Amino acid sequence: MTTQTLLRPALPLEQELGRLRRLANDGRHEEVLAKLRGLLADFPENRDLLLLAATSQRHLGRIAESLATLETLAALQPGFSLMHQERGLCHVARKDAPAAIDALLRAVNINPALPMSWRMLEGVYRLTGDADNAAMAAGHRAVLASLPPEVVAATSLFSDGDLAPAEQIVRAYLVQHGNHPEAMRLLAKIGMAHDVLDDAELLLEAVVTIAPDHHAARYDYARCLVARHKYAQARAQLATLLAIDAHHADYRALAATTAVGLGEHAEAITLYRAMLAEAPDMPDVHLWLGHALKTIGQLPDAIDAYRAAAAGRPDFGDAYWSLANLKTYRFTDDEIVRMRAEEAKPPPVLEDRIHLCFALAKALEDRDETAESWQYYDRGNALKRGEGRYRAKVFETNTAQQIAVCTPEFFARRAGWGDPAPDPIFIVGLPRSGSTLLEQILASHSQVEGTQELPDIQRIVQELQGRDPDLDHPRYPGVLADMPQADFRALGERYLADTRVYRTDRPYFIDKMPNNFRHVGLIHLMLPNARIIDARREPMSCCFSNLKQLFANGQEFSYGIEEIARYYRTYLDVMAHWDRALPGRVLRVHHEDVVGDLEGSVRRVLDHVGLAFEPGCVAFHKSRRSVRTPSSEQVRQPIFRDGLDQWKKYERWLEPLRAALGDAVDRYRD
Repeated sequence: MTTQTLLRPALPLEQELGRLRRLANDGRHEEVLAKLRGLLADFPENRDLLLLAATSQRHLGRIAESLATLETLAALQPGFSLMHQERGLCHVARKDAPAAIDALLRAVNINPALPMSWRMLEGVYRLTGDADNAAMAAGHRAVLASLPPEVVAATSLFSDGDLAPAEQIVRAYLVQHGNHPEAMRLLAKIGMAHDVLDDAELLLEAVVTIAPDHHAARYDYARCLVARHKYAQARAQLATLLAIDAHHADYRALAATTAVGLGEHAEAITLYRAMLAEAPDMPDVHLWLGHALKTIGQLPDAIDAYRAAAAGRPDFGDAYWSLANLKTYRFTDDEIVRMRAEEAKPPPVLEDRIHLCFALAKALEDRDETAESWQYYDRGNALKRGEGRYRAKVFETNTAQQIAVCTPEFFARRAGWGDPAPDPIFIVGLPRSGSTLLEQILASHSQVEGTQELPDIQRIVQELQGRDPDLDHPRYPGVLADMPQADFRALGERYLADTRVYRTDRPYFIDKMPNNFRHVGLIHLMLPNARIIDARREPMSCCFSNLKQLFANGQEFSYGIEEIARYYRTYLDVMAHWDRALPGRVLRVHHEDVVGDLEGSVRRVLDHVGLAFEPGCVAFHKSRRSVRTPSSEQVRQPIFRDGLDQWKKYERWLEPLRAALGDAVDRYRD
């Protein structure tokens, strides 16, 4: 949340800021600073007050004071572009060209819609005799000058995270002036920031139709398509861009992401390695290369890539977490010392600090330094929970409505609806419940394709929710009662068509999105002959495993003891409902049973799917297929019991979890 957002209810402060800015524009900087002293005493971390103070100090020639104020602001908001611009202007006043260029470049890299920064860069480059970069800056300034001032202002606000005022300005401009490619592109980017991806996709599609040579918009369109998991369509847009500039780093990186999304990991690895051959000093690319190598089981090369990412940026928390997330990697003493030092630096970037906390927790757990390990798990979860928006009540409300709408009578009246194809095998449940193991077992069968955690059911649910959903009074699942038979068949057909890109010629395929347990009723209505398997794990073990896992995205319920316990209990409630409403529809497989009797469990799962037993399913760890979950290295080993009781080392800290789970510790077996 930005300072501007935080200030919105405090209208008197906003009004005072407006008055102070008008005074500053009139050159009355001493008055501004005098009034700011009192305001900053009350609001010492206010971004706009600190920037205004630094600006007035600079205009009065008090450059050292201005830089000190900006240092305070930088500690609070290091990504604020206007702070970097003001710092650059101070260095221009000091005639320190290298420092000015550095600060101004930082400003425009965050926020390209800063005419002042480009103008100053052009001047400083000319003074230092750098004609090429001066021309570059002049070009950017000319582009901004060609745009409507409203679009420039809104773009600048958007770049600094002030989405609400940016959206207000750009919408008003479009209403008054009609279609404008750059304004439409900006509105789409605001939509992407708000995760309103369907609107963003439509806007960007319109932009590239109106202005086919607008390469930045086409790139944003491809990014939006990737975010919607429409990888084939994204690839088509990127092909156009790469035909124009085959060495563009952003285009190549997104093309690699698209290849990963399509399961073409070898292609992604080739792209990443080609980029690194030309520019080895790219920590992010080393990280992405490591992910792709890990997915196809090339563990030594993945470790080398992750270490290269950490070497390129010592505070790169994700590089260390990626090593820890292999589950089999053991950190050296030196690596732990480096991680401790980086995590303790004031103030580390929040994302890096979270990654470092989870990595240190895993490193110390592996050394049986349990007390300190728990401290880092607890800290990492608290930091992650603090930046999230999870509301347990929303999930619980949806579950209550599923139970109310999707009754046995409801399904009986709709028997035989949907697409009859038996192809999909849905594995549902909580994360870290043994679902990847079941996927690996099934994907080792000659008739079954292992894909990944497919987003298609979630996307259909979002569409059924409608735009601007009321989370307290959701449209779904109630809307299911109003839908005709043809709609469910169309949804089933669409699901099969959209997931075809992940498949080969095997007749069955797996969709391992765990959260689909919430939508078993919808799946049944769309695909009445699909198989559904509930992967279940003992609650203390499952919840602890979630608490120590940092997920790439989503799963916000997993970062707190109360949250994960409530989620597990509600999961039991909704699965018990599906058992009553659709008897025999879902096969429940307990992880502990698979560990205790592998072959018996394999035969039971294959019987449910309707497949003959194959020995390869028992020797699942020999499969070389790609695996894209945190359990990737674990399922490439023979089955082991060690993970079942890992939580007991932490039992003294997990008593609140046991209490919060209540009767779930017993009824999970019902």
